[in-house]
Amino acid sequence: MVKRFLFDTVLYVLLASVAFITVYPLLYIVAVSFSDPASIVQNKVALWPKGFNIEAYRELLHHPKIPRAYLNTILYTSVGTFINLAMTAVAAYPLSRPEFSGRKLALVAIVLTMFLNGGIIPTYIIVQKLHLLNTIWAIVLPNAIWTIELLLLKSFYEAMSSSLRESAKIDGASEYRILLSIVIPLSKPAIASIGLFFFMGHWNSFFLPMIYMNDADKYPLQVVLRDMLILGQAKENDPIGNSSIPPQALKNATIFLSLVPVLAIYPFAQKYFAKGIMLGAEKG
Repeated sequence: MVKRFLFDTVLYVLLASVAFITVYPLLYIVAVSFSDPASIVQNKVALWPKGFNIEAYRELLHHPKIPRAYLNTILYTSVGTFINLAMTAVAAYPLSRPEFSGRKLALVAIVLTMFLNGGIIPTYIIVQKLHLLNTIWAIVLPNAIWTIELLLLKSFYEAMSSSLRESAKIDGASEYRILLSIVIPLSKPAIASIGLFFFMGHWNSFFLPMIYMNDADKYPLQVVLRDMLILGQAKENDPIGNSSIPPQALKNATIFLSLVPVLAIYPFAQKYFAKGIMLGAEKG
């Protein structure tokens, strides 16, 4: 009993420490974004706002660059996630069928993309030759299919009962009809789980837009946020312009605004994240 008590105590302390380390940055971001300017400048903000000031959010929302970047991010994420789901759901089906003659060769080629790729420069040249630069398609088309999610959905398809497909074929259904009317509707939990991964990937993406987007009006929120945090575009050189609000407040308010959709979706989608991790655990 003493050993069990000591083990539980150490475990709870460790978990509490990890939870605090994880939650503290978010609490600090929220506290700074809502604090009054004097407390921010004097570094008096820790876990709770000092005073209460929403001028940082008001200034962000009234400036055209941040709302435009926010709408761009929503557009890129919505279109990109839809294309990812459609392409992955269709591509995983023939790979899950043992009778597909080129299945093994296709799987080997797909898995190799996890270790080998053409690199940034060849990919950029291809996008440029296709006249996709500075368009949404430069962001969503080169990553239309993600290898790991494709393999996970393939494994889910393989775990489905083959009797459903055989019964549909006896009734005269084509492979397209089987996929659209039987396989995909029965795979909603798996599709929802990988869809969340797609959503997170597109929402947090800044590298591809930074490379392929030349028009600042088409930048997503993450690129604008990167400029504010890394390139030092804050007080005297920030996208907000000359402002009486401390740059720390503007930065943290922008970060919190970028986290709001994720924080709103995750509590309802947590079970799909857990299911997505377990997809393909039994069959590879």
